[in-house]
Amino acid sequence: MAEALLNWKGGGRFHAESAGSRPAERVNPHAIETLREYNVTWSAHAPRTIDGLERERWDFVVTVCDRAKEACPIFPGQPILAHWGMPDPADVAGDDAIKQAAFKDAFLLLSRRIDLLLALPIEKLERLALEARLRAIGGTTGERPG
Repeated sequence: MAEALLNWKGGGRFHAESAGSRPAERVNPHAIETLREYNVTWSAHAPRTIDGLERERWDFVVTVCDRAKEACPIFPGQPILAHWGMPDPADVAGDDAIKQAAFKDAFLLLSRRIDLLLALPIEKLERLALEARLRAIGGTTGERPG
């Protein structure tokens, strides 16, 4: 969902790719339904592993689950790294309504964090300041200030 959200909200400003340390065989139907519910364009590709991505140059690498953070390879070009930890909605047990609610919660949290990323004056910040701000986004919740 993060890949689809950033590519959609970023409007060409970013090119996001998503991969997992142990990806599922197929994209979770609840993730697809959540993207549809919010009219987010999704490219409908199968989940990918991180294998091979470490040979590509990235400006930013953001992990969203602890398994990915622990298995994150070394990337060339020293990209800015951040961890936006959150519960994996695919791990939620219960009926379809409970599972769908978990995916919606994850979507809203990712959406809020991506909004914060897109609001950063990336071109004006020095590398260390940018990295600190990108990492700080990982501590935000899905709640908008009142």
